[in-house]
Amino acid sequence: MRTGRIAEDEDDELHEINVTPFIDVMLVLLIIFMVAAPLATVDVPVDLPASTAKPQPRPDKPLFVSVKTDGGVLVDETGADLDTLAAALDAATGGARDTRVFLRADKAVDYGRLMTVMNALRDAGYLKVALVALEDVR
Repeated sequence: MRTGRIAEDEDDELHEINVTPFIDVMLVLLIIFMVAAPLATVDVPVDLPASTAKPQPRPDKPLFVSVKTDGGVLVDETGADLDTLAAALDAATGGARDTRVFLRADKAVDYGRLMTVMNALRDAGYLKVALVALEDVR
């Protein structure tokens, strides 16, 4: 025979919540975030300036200087070398040294070669150089 007291104890046990699995899951998530958070940051501290500049419109006829994989230089579609680069640029711009020059290079071009071409542009008096890249669409 059951008494009323035993029935009440069984009902009380049914209403308890076991929080141990919940705490275990929360601790595992905490450890995952503690490990993953330092990996999501950049290791090199750089204080970047803020910019409110709007993208510049593309000129009607941009002047491209291209560096090919083999190191050859083209002004628009005309071949040139470092010795004739200044003359080719002057011919293309009519001597306007304030013209923006769009420099593009194959990604296989050596960085030293790219810097040599940039130095030749500077030595020729063309200081407005913009680097051309593909837009990264991810």
